[in-house]
Amino acid sequence: MKTIARISLLSIFALALMNFQLIKTQLVVTVRNELGNTEEGVKVQLYETEEDYKAEKNAAFEGVTDKKGVVRFKELKPASYFLLARKDDKDNFGGGEQTGKLEESRINKVTVIIQ
Repeated sequence: MKTIARISLLSIFALALMNFQLIKTQLVVTVRNELGNTEEGVKVQLYETEEDYKAEKNAAFEGVTDKKGVVRFKELKPASYFLLARKDDKDNFGGGEQTGKLEESRINKVTVIIQ
């Protein structure tokens, strides 16, 4: 009886470990200006569809770049996103900014130029 209980506990523990992800799917966006310098305070929006991106509605995720020009998005689906970065009169609109399909359980990185 004790052996069956131990095997059951070990099985449950093994299944829990298989479903546990150390790293969630993430996207780190670095925004640079036309001179190649990083830009602080840029609003970055991720869209799941091209239609939403073009209409600039229904952003799935939003964030603002820090002093190093970086914004991090966590717990994303492993999918492609359309990315819009804007600060004052500078943006990347029309640049066809679409990420490749994000790798699951990885920290994915992309650099965007605004002008």
